[in-house]
Amino acid sequence: MPDLPHQVGPAVGTPSRRGLLLGAGASVLLASCAATPPKVAKEEPGDRLWPMPPELPRFAYEASLRSLADVQVMDGTSGLRHLVSGTRPPDSNVLEKPSSVAARDGRVFVADSVRRSIVVFDAPRRRVFQFGLRAPATLAKPTAIALDRRGRVYVADATLRKVFVYDSLGLHQLTIGSAAELHRPTGVAVNADGSRIYVIDRADNDSDRHRVVVYGADGKMLAEMGRRGRGEGEFNVPVQAVVGPDGKLHVLDAGNFRVQTFDAEGRYLRSMGRAGAGLGQFARPRGLACDDEGRLYVTDGAFGNVQVFNENGELLLVIGRGSRRDLPGRYGVIAGVAVDNSGRLYVVDQLFTKVEVIRRLSEQEGQALQAAERARS
Repeated sequence: MPDLPHQVGPAVGTPSRRGLLLGAGASVLLASCAATPPKVAKEEPGDRLWPMPPELPRFAYEASLRSLADVQVMDGTSGLRHLVSGTRPPDSNVLEKPSSVAARDGRVFVADSVRRSIVVFDAPRRRVFQFGLRAPATLAKPTAIALDRRGRVYVADATLRKVFVYDSLGLHQLTIGSAAELHRPTGVAVNADGSRIYVIDRADNDSDRHRVVVYGADGKMLAEMGRRGRGEGEFNVPVQAVVGPDGKLHVLDAGNFRVQTFDAEGRYLRSMGRAGAGLGQFARPRGLACDDEGRLYVTDGAFGNVQVFNENGELLLVIGRGSRRDLPGRYGVIAGVAVDNSGRLYVVDQLFTKVEVIRRLSEQEGQALQAAERARS
């Protein structure tokens, strides 16, 4: 059975239901001098819609996951009506240094390198638990996580130089790789049926073995892709990868400031991105995800945001921004990113130790929010 289930205090207070456009309520600040009338200061609500009206909103902030109380907003009954109040029980944060995230069917799996485990926010069962603490699949430094269509969990461990495969409840299924085969696995991706597992092996900074190692479902090595360089199909500090709905492999080639795309057989197809501080460019890319329509999501530590691209590499939208304040849509040290089968986006922030949940809006929802803003202006 899964390791160490966590019950983290009582649920938070009843969330505000006024709507995404209203944000957090105003708090009354009493003046210290009786002769001075009370001053009312509005709390900054953060960023909750992308893009903001008058443009048609496409995404909306839904929740921040830190504790068991936060799982309640993921049970499928709240939708846009639920806003996190910002209050939670003391010491309730079950995350210490989240790095990577994956999600499917209401379960959110977070790799935490300080806890040395996978923390699971399980909305269907309304609980939080962790695994990766027991032999023969005890984790040392989980750096990346991926899911296949059946819900199996693939975890890359940079210290142990292995990839561990678990079922959705954390029971060990298979161990892939070894210290002889992998030097520093920082990323892992898997195709839908689990027949191809791609491990990003970036080795050391002075090594030429920056590559992708391909394994089969039985854990046997099938192929190696690439070497260190700047040419097509070559890598310079690759960090993450993801398999799209069409079976194509996308690799975040961070040192070359690009995403490279390959077919299922490992043949180079195209790349996108370049170094820079402008829209559609990369400065410190960290995380990569792909949705069911082939859109790519790239987090960047220098910008503190998520850039969304279509399959042709054209920038569609920017979500979030860097900040030293813990607010919705604001990130201190942005890291991993994932998209689940419902279209929700999950963004890891290591400074604020949270995973933000951002929901993709339907056309009707976006139009309703757009109309509400017009009525207010």
